Amino acid sequence: MITIKKTIAIITFDNVASLFYKNQINELFGDLVNTKIYNVLDSSIENIENADIFAVTTDAFESISDYEKYIPNNVPKVDLAVNFTKHSIDILMDIPKGSTALFVNLSEKMVREAITRLSQLGVNHINFIPYYPGSEIKGNFDLAVTVGESRYVPKEIKTIIDLGQRVLDSTTIVEIALRLKLDFLLEKENFKEYFNSIASNNYSFNQLFGRSIFMESQFEILMEIIDDGIIGANENDIIFACNSKASQITKISNNEALNKPASQIFSFLPFSECRITRKKINNRLIKYKGTDINVTIAPVIRNDQYLGAFATIQEFSDQESKQLNLRIQLLNKGHKAKYTFDDIIGESVTIKKSCDIAKKMAKNNSAVLITGESGTGKELFAHAIHNESKRRNFPFIAINCAAMPDNLLESELFGYEEGAFTGAKKGGKLGLFEFAHKGTIFLDEVEGMSPALQVKLLRVIQEREIMRVGGNKIISIDVRIIAATNENLENLVLNGTFRSDLYYRLNTLPIQIPPLRERKEDIMILFDYFKGKSNGNFKLSFEVNNAFMSHNWNGNVRELLNYVEYLTYLDKEIVDYEDLPSSFHKGLIKINNNSDEKLILNVNLLKQLAKNKLDDYVFVLNLLYDGFITQVPLGRLSISEKAQSTGRYLTQQEVRTILNDLNNLGFIKMSKGRGGSKINEQGIQVLKELQNK
Repeated sequence: MITIKKTIAIITFDNVASLFYKNQINELFGDLVNTKIYNVLDSSIENIENADIFAVTTDAFESISDYEKYIPNNVPKVDLAVNFTKHSIDILMDIPKGSTALFVNLSEKMVREAITRLSQLGVNHINFIPYYPGSEIKGNFDLAVTVGESRYVPKEIKTIIDLGQRVLDSTTIVEIALRLKLDFLLEKENFKEYFNSIASNNYSFNQLFGRSIFMESQFEILMEIIDDGIIGANENDIIFACNSKASQITKISNNEALNKPASQIFSFLPFSECRITRKKINNRLIKYKGTDINVTIAPVIRNDQYLGAFATIQEFSDQESKQLNLRIQLLNKGHKAKYTFDDIIGESVTIKKSCDIAKKMAKNNSAVLITGESGTGKELFAHAIHNESKRRNFPFIAINCAAMPDNLLESELFGYEEGAFTGAKKGGKLGLFEFAHKGTIFLDEVEGMSPALQVKLLRVIQEREIMRVGGNKIISIDVRIIAATNENLENLVLNGTFRSDLYYRLNTLPIQIPPLRERKEDIMILFDYFKGKSNGNFKLSFEVNNAFMSHNWNGNVRELLNYVEYLTYLDKEIVDYEDLPSSFHKGLIKINNNSDEKLILNVNLLKQLAKNKLDDYVFVLNLLYDGFITQVPLGRLSISEKAQSTGRYLTQQEVRTILNDLNNLGFIKMSKGRGGSKINEQGIQVLKELQNK
């Protein structure tokens, strides 16, 4: 029988590791494989060539984007897992009980991983202290243990035990053999010796032998290592193997199953179908005693003779949990809720009431709609609700719906398939809804969604499923949605810009965040908190203190934070009324009755505020002036659309900022809902003055 040599691409973080793993694989697989090595440090990954399988260490890539950049999507991949040898464990067992030793490795993660693994293998009599480059030693130590990283051991340590690099574990070798269809090698003596040299959780791998005569087979030896349930049937469909995981899932013990017909003991497994067709049965979902089980049955054929089959079974919930953990690891973008209810500062009755309501709603899985003016802390509440819920250990993903165009927002939320549009990544991309599975997604400024996206969001809430852009496959998800808006959605529903059915779906659990002007007793509490966070060392004069208490706080808590940071940078012991910035308009600027001087001052204030975006402010004033002439008030959506039609790109968020600034300066009057914004006499004078210049 002619066997074509298979190519294995080994990808690691550094060259030392790749050479070590290459030698191990070559010793086991011999001339049947051709190994190519690549690593990150010397940039050899930039020149990766095609291979039959890619074997990658967990520290090779930092993010999913790097992984997708270098590893082809349609080629089998194996994670290189490592383990200690029995010889290494023997060396450590000779160390006296109660000893203390530094454990040295490249990073904190690698140190703690190795110490944890040693504990699982029964090495619990040594007090290991983690040490890695950059860490500090607290105390004196005479002994250090390392895994091939002696160069990082502190010079003052007298005794060093170098166990050498950890070897590839059994599951990694088995997976490589199976994926390359070289599983017949697992029966060879060198593989048996290799597996027997690796330490197992009960320290002695030999205990796996002797369970029955069939356990002399290498497949049977490895069954207890693999995390799936394994059931083996011979050419007559008689059960000859059943590992403990299979017994755990089926509630049928090894003794009950062995030497019995598969149709009698495991009637839900289609062994006879596999025997008749001689074809692999892939990922068949079967209901067994009320539990969903994923079943795969692979035939064993030698020289065209059917020798039997192996079934792998796994509870669907376990499989889903593993996939979720892998998604979180691959995402690697820190999608975690940062804040809790302890981070919401305030003693007022209104803010405490909002917190109490939110805490109760956190226990529920229904959608939450947070409303409140800009700057009141809606995202802070969303973080806190997630951390108070049962989903706290799963992802929290926040996205601003008004901050990006519809097509980009759709691909970010729902993901896309390969070739869905020009510029789409090879292999497609998972959407944020998929990454947020089991967790929470926070949709800020949800009113910024287009009608088409509103329909798709409604389906997510109703059916708990999505479809990627350009795809045809339904993907089930379990995501809690928290939405936020500073608009009156009821008014938007009335004027037809927001779907009523989506509004009522989102508004299942409503929370209203009070503006700062309605919780005046919290103003100075928040002021002192922000001053402490900014390391401010100043006091407010009596006049400034009164001004803060009487200020309208249109920008709410965010505006207060900005003023605290500004006053901190002044580096003054006492802040007087004259030190307040020009944007603080509550009686700050004293203007005489000379209208020309007042106009010049207003123009200068606008220039100072707008800076290099003055043209955008003038453009908005012009549109509002046209609306004044035609008696048609304009909203931010209309202004954004008119800007695009004239070649000037202004997002709804940018328009909102401009309108808020013009409103604070007293040049326009903003109304909620369908009222839109209207220019006043003062704004018209400023516009004409700027046009004249």
